[in-house]
Amino acid sequence: MRQHLVMGNWKLNGTKASVEALIKGLTPAAAAHPSVQVAVCPPVIFLGLVEQLTAGSKIAYGAQNADVHESGAFTGENAPSMLKAFGCTYSLVGHSERRTLHAETDDVVAAKYEAIQKGGLIPVLCIGETLAQFEAGTTNQVVETQLKAVIDRCGIASFANAVVAYEPVWAIGTGKTATPEIAQSVHAHIRQYLAGFDAAVAAKVQILYGGSVTGATAADLFGQPDIDGGLVGGASLKVDDFSQIIAGAAQ
Repeated sequence: MRQHLVMGNWKLNGTKASVEALIKGLTPAAAAHPSVQVAVCPPVIFLGLVEQLTAGSKIAYGAQNADVHESGAFTGENAPSMLKAFGCTYSLVGHSERRTLHAETDDVVAAKYEAIQKGGLIPVLCIGETLAQFEAGTTNQVVETQLKAVIDRCGIASFANAVVAYEPVWAIGTGKTATPEIAQSVHAHIRQYLAGFDAAVAAKVQILYGGSVTGATAADLFGQPDIDGGLVGGASLKVDDFSQIIAGAAQ
């Protein structure tokens, strides 16, 4: 039985004060629902603070990005081993904003995924289609291509220590959410595609839904058989909203 995972992606948001208030506010919600894994991905500059604030709690945390290099002349980058040293469990990789704004190709994403695992972290592989691709009916082909790049480089066995996050790009930050039926259909296809390489790995991998998840939509989304939680954006910055989403994952 796969455990539900609810992960907040804070993106470029937060202050020292807001981070402290958010972690302190979420700690009781996480403790109240032990069946749900809870994690947050703050801006990297707050990792040390989050490490302190989450001590003794059941809130895990990760980075929003990691570099493929362990060291060197790569200004502004952070190696997976550095993130691990600050207690990170996860690192996002392939988020649509990284793919679009930083021109990260499927090959770049696969290389980062590999580096993240070698650095001792769990990659959260973000995949998904644009509105044009959704309307053209090519969603399944898009996610297969994104998955295949990682499988070709790292092998299907790597997914035994990874999380997949399906994020329809057209639903991120727009207030639009895929219906539970649409989301379940894509999640089922992702699992079926992975099962074509290794059924046991596919059965165990957590596949999260990311795309304007709210407290009102969480229970219906997470109640679907192949949706194992959510990668939450804006709502993860609000204690009440994120707490409702955690509660929705526990139902």
